[in-house]
This record gives sequence, C-alpha cells and structure tokens, in this order.
Amino acid sequence: MSFLTPPFFAPQHFSAPEAALEQARQIYAASLLHLRQSLQRFVDGEDFGAQRVRACYPFVRLRSPVGTHGDSRLAYGFVAGPGTFETTLTRPDLFADYFKTQFELLMRNHGVTLEIGSSHQPIPLHFALCEHEHIEGHLTPERRRRLRDVFDLPDLAAMDDGIANGTHEPRPGEPQPLALFTAPRVDYSLHRLRHYTGTAAEHFQNFVLFTNYQFYIDEFISMGRALMQQAADPARPDAMDDCIAFVEPGNVITPRAGLGAAELALLGATGQPPPRLPQMPAYHLLRRDRSGVTMINIGVGPANAKTMSDHVAVLRPHAWLMLGHCAGLRNTQQLGDYVLAHAYVREDHVLDEELPLWVPVPALAEVQQALEQAVAEVTQLSGFELKRILRTGTVASTDNRNWELLPNDRQGGPERRFSQSRAIALDMESATIAANGFRFRVPYGTLLCVSDKPLHGEIKLPGMADQFYRARVDQHLRIGLRALELLRANPLGQLHSRKLRSFAEVAFQ
Repeated sequence: MSFLTPPFFAPQHFSAPEAALEQARQIYAASLLHLRQSLQRFVDGEDFGAQRVRACYPFVRLRSPVGTHGDSRLAYGFVAGPGTFETTLTRPDLFADYFKTQFELLMRNHGVTLEIGSSHQPIPLHFALCEHEHIEGHLTPERRRRLRDVFDLPDLAAMDDGIANGTHEPRPGEPQPLALFTAPRVDYSLHRLRHYTGTAAEHFQNFVLFTNYQFYIDEFISMGRALMQQAADPARPDAMDDCIAFVEPGNVITPRAGLGAAELALLGATGQPPPRLPQMPAYHLLRRDRSGVTMINIGVGPANAKTMSDHVAVLRPHAWLMLGHCAGLRNTQQLGDYVLAHAYVREDHVLDEELPLWVPVPALAEVQQALEQAVAEVTQLSGFELKRILRTGTVASTDNRNWELLPNDRQGGPERRFSQSRAIALDMESATIAANGFRFRVPYGTLLCVSDKPLHGEIKLPGMADQFYRARVDQHLRIGLRALELLRANPLGQLHSRKLRSFAEVAFQ
C-alpha cells in the first residue's frame, strides 16, 4: 500500500528554542494543510484508489550522553540519565510558550541541541479539523464507511496513560518518553474539553477551580461580568488589571472595558450561547499571560471529577483546587465551617487501577499555606478564632451518594471506617481531584464547606440549604480566588513540587 503524504522534514538540530519551535510549527502546519486539502478532494468525490492519505506529527528528540546538569532544586527540565528521549508534539499555536520553556530548560541543563523532525505517528483526520468542521453531513453512508480506508482515524492504542501511570516500558531500541502525554493523547483531550465544557482549549487558564455546585458558577459569572464593565485605571493599579476578558460556554467572549483594538483583535470573534449548557460547563477569566482562572462545574460524583481532570491535565495547569460542599463528620463542626484537606480516604473507586490505593496522596505545602492564608484574609480571622471555623484533616470521598443509608454493623460500616481514618468530612469528588493531580503532576488542593452533618441529625433540607448557600458561596469563592492569587505569586519551580515527581520521570513539566 502506498501513502499520499506531505513533504517529509528530516530531523534537524537546533540550539535555540525559538528556532526549534518554529520548525515544529512548519511541520504541523504542512501536515494539517495536507489532510484538509485531501479531505476536501474526498468530499468532492475523488477516488484515491489503493492510496492512503497520511500526515504525521512533529517530534522533539534529546540525545543525552550524560546525566543531568540542571539545578536539582527544579522538579522538571532535565532527564535523569544518558539515552535518547523523544515525544510527539501537537498544537504548537496553543502550546507555544510551554514548548519554548521546556526546550530552553533542556538545552540549558544538558548543553545539547534538540532534534525536530517529522515523526511516524499519524495525525488522525478528526484531530486535523477546525472546531466547526463537520464532514459527516456531506458524505453518503458509503463514503463515510470508505473514510477509514483512506484516512487515519483516532487509535486508542496511541492514547493510553502508561507514561503518567508509571507503567510504560519502552521496547528495545525505542526512545524513552520526554513528556507525560503523546500528541494523539493531547488532541483527544482537547476535543473532549470542547465537548464537555462548551469552550475551546484556547480559553483555558493556568489556574483551575473545580466545583460541584452551580451556586459557585453563578457567583463567578456575576463577578466576571461585573469586572469586565470596569476599565483598568492606571492611577489606581489593581491585582485584576491584567484580566482582559470573560468567556462563557459557546465561546461567548466579554472583553474588558477600555481594551485596545490590538487586544480585541487577539481575542477573536465571540461565539453564541448554546441552546443548552454542556455537561460540565467551563468559565474563564482571562489574563494576558494565561495565568487567569478557569472554573468548571463538574457536577456530582467521582466519575465526572476523573473525566474532567483527565482532560484538563494535558493543558499542564499550574494548580487546580476543589471548592465544594461536604458533610461534616465531627460534632464540633458547625454548618458553614471550612475544611482544608491534608489527607484523603479514597472510596471513589474510579482511579484504583491507575493509582493503587497504597499510593499516598500527600498534602502540598505551598497549596495548603495559600488556602489557609486566603481563609484568614477573607474572613479577617486569625489564631484560635480562625481555628474555630477552619479545620484541617482527612477528607473521605465516596462513590455512594446515599452512604448514610448503609448499615453500620459489626463488619464495619461507613461510620466506623470514617472514625478509624480520622476523617472530618465527606464528599464525592475531592479525593479524585487530588489523586489525579498527584497522578498527572498537577499541584492540587481542597477547601470544602460543611453544608450538613448527617451523622448528627443535621441533614440537608431545601429551605435550609438555600439559605446556607446564599450566605456562604460568595465568601468561599473569594477565598478560592485569593488562594490562586497567592499561588500565582510563587515561582513555578517551587509550585511544581518535587513531591509529584518519581525517580524515573519525564523532563517536560
């Protein structure tokens, strides 16, 4: 079988990260152009005979003759020993700053050039299409069946998480991985993000808030829209001056008042509100350097928490936090108290295969300190007064929403297990978000608010719940946003903790 391919880019050595990135751009652009033009010919009825259309991702390769030369205080940016290391690349437009930073660290730490060239990993046709391109409606059923005979379609075998899970074993002679995710795996998640959140990957920011209640989203929307009406005042500098737009599902963009024509053009055209909200809608408070805040309503349950964090992880955010409500398990807790998780009981069951239960999920000092400081600043409490409303301890996450109805018999029901684990709160998502942060090397944290105490007869009833939500959501959200501001001020090398890296680790952050 013969292949119809774009020009092949033989590997070239580069000593400047900008030049290496430009080469990756050219290879990727040539591959996409080839696939799109070939697809148009196919839609127009052309028969390619026995030929298959193929275009491949660019790759980056490091040949390290010796071990690391880098600053050992950094958790990334170097390989651990001699050998050949390689990964495929996608969307150099979206990941330009990220790629350039990784290239620069590798070149500086190892004193070698990087090779950029055409890989042998095909780009699936669906990953080469623009956001609003839909080909199925233009093809007959027979032509749709023929599509897989002419083009490469997504191959799940090229998208597993073996590298991140620590189970990947290179075959003899195969390069070792440079990054946690291959290009097809990244592309797959970018498409899933658009599907689940209703917004394009370009709008996602480097700091992420997950929540399990729409009340938090409503407050975030209100805050974001109000901020967009206020032009930045040079005479009164503010921490929010770099916020330039607010984006809602459907890629509806509200630009900041007073924004210049050049920045308005960079934001692009606004979209249309969708007829119905997507499954896990995302909202984005954009900053000029992508260090703004993305907030996602993951809904209820660990399955959604895993699904969304699986896909957000490919964007390599600098931190993600879980803000939500929980059941307080201690008699001394009051409704409205905060819980800062420093350990997790994982009864969510969605990550048991990828991250065994014997793997600890440690608290990260930088995140814990930022959350506690944010609670203190927003509530204006300190010392023992702060301890009155903020408790640090173990959070249990379960996949059974009606855990209260399980029998507490002598074989060990939930109440006994929670007591033995010293858990102080229970929810359905926090352990999943934290475990996936650990798994994907994304700094994580959890701050919950006690909304009921089922073990003590205080269950969540509609009238009581509505009053509680109105009183607490605004403060809780402001605490989360303040914590992200504090984390943003951390050097990235400090924020991306070595606690999250194994002794056989990829070089890319």
